[in-house]
Amino acid sequence: MSGSVVLVVDDDPEIRESLARELRAAGYAVSTAADGHDAQRVAREASPDLVLTDLAMPLADGFALIAALRAFSRTPIIVLSVRGGDVDKVRALDAGADDYVTKPFSLGELLARVRAQLRRGGGEAEAKRLDFGTLSIDFERRRVIEGGREIRLTPTEFALLEVLTRNAGKPLTLRQLIAKVWDGAPGTTADTVRVHVGALRRKLEPDPSDPRYVVTEPWVGYRFLPEPEEPPGS
Repeated sequence: MSGSVVLVVDDDPEIRESLARELRAAGYAVSTAADGHDAQRVAREASPDLVLTDLAMPLADGFALIAALRAFSRTPIIVLSVRGGDVDKVRALDAGADDYVTKPFSLGELLARVRAQLRRGGGEAEAKRLDFGTLSIDFERRRVIEGGREIRLTPTEFALLEVLTRNAGKPLTLRQLIAKVWDGAPGTTADTVRVHVGALRRKLEPDPSDPRYVVTEPWVGYRFLPEPEEPPGS
């Protein structure tokens, strides 16, 4: 989505400028900020299409920035952090971040995540039909076609697929899936989600043992891939 404005937030000037340079080379317009307070000002002035932010920053950290942005904006937010623990990931996603990338990361991976979030920000959440390569989902007719074959899903499996695909590219925590698919029904556990994801994979995936579409986010939940992952080192 060339021409989109990306706001890069990091207190390390070398990292900030390096990211800005790579994003500009990929065709994006870039604004920068050195901390959460400055980022809020820039976000209001520049109205970015996407925000890339670190977590550990002075004055206002990434968590504070996410909360502040979500008070007035639905702009996609991708966290870039050396903190790879599940506690920080879940906290950031539950606060309103759309994705979480652990440093170090490849440029190809980051740009793929950026493209995925910009597609979501462009209005796909309201689509009556979504297509991902050989996979087609018709939400009005509740029909799923993969590789030319119709996939028959239970109502819960279809609801799970709908939530995942309408948030394509975004990691969803188990808590978020339980709230969206099961309406937070008492007694719904992480094992409930895992069982239904397993059933969905067996029906949907060309190779359930090596998922193409619904991948596991370790210690967090699941993510629907809008495009195949790039192999390591690519």
